[in-house]
Amino acid sequence: MTTTTEPVGVLLRSWRQRRRRSQLDVSLAAELSTRHLSCVETGRAKPSREMIRRLCDELDVPLRERNALYLAGGFAPVHPERALADLGAARAAVEAVLTGHEPNPALAVNVRWELLAANRAMGVFLGDVAGEPARQPLNVLRATLHPDGLAGRIRNLAQWRTHVVRRVRRQLERTSAAGLAELLAELESYPVPEADADELSPDASGHDLVVPLRLASEHGELALLYTTTVFGSPRDVTLDEIAIETFFPADPRTAELMRAAVAQAGLRGRPMR
Repeated sequence: MTTTTEPVGVLLRSWRQRRRRSQLDVSLAAELSTRHLSCVETGRAKPSREMIRRLCDELDVPLRERNALYLAGGFAPVHPERALADLGAARAAVEAVLTGHEPNPALAVNVRWELLAANRAMGVFLGDVAGEPARQPLNVLRATLHPDGLAGRIRNLAQWRTHVVRRVRRQLERTSAAGLAELLAELESYPVPEADADELSPDASGHDLVVPLRLASEHGELALLYTTTVFGSPRDVTLDEIAIETFFPADPRTAELMRAAVAQAGLRGRPMR
């Protein structure tokens, strides 16, 4: 849990400013007066537990940070934090998505991009990552962009690195999650590759809908799109921070290669952790 010595009003003001919302806008949405919100933010009034909840809902504060706000306001934390193995039906849902997505790769990560679970098809990418990029807990962005990780196999590395770094920067701005600033600094410290002709031309690879991950493999070059799935209306901190990344073939050739690779390796089965 995030710990802080800041007063609850200062924390609430920080989240309001992070969301680029005015006091008038937030007070109207949360059904309290602008004067009362101003008094809360400056420490002249103490918010109730219900007011903290309403303001957190309106400002879309992550559950981990909500617990910190409750503590700063003198209340017990509201949201529990369980291990993935203790999430019951939610854990079963994660496993169903991962196994059901084969022969294409999928993985579940926490807010710091540490690997929680993956289907066996993900071994096509992560199976041979070793050394510093594979240090535990395995961080999938470090494993992807580290010079000794998958970076040497990513054909559009400059393009993909820019996309990943921008994504982590936006995530840090939205969540203020502990560890993300350090991860972002590490990713930005990796060597910046020069973009090749294919990366500079949006039509060169034939993918004009989204930026694909173009990865060299022993089975041939793979072009992959991805989607992100999160749980709706979570009440547990762990669940709130889980994201499932599912990769899809960007062209028929990649689909055929992925089917062949998974069949050759005999990778079907329960998710790995």
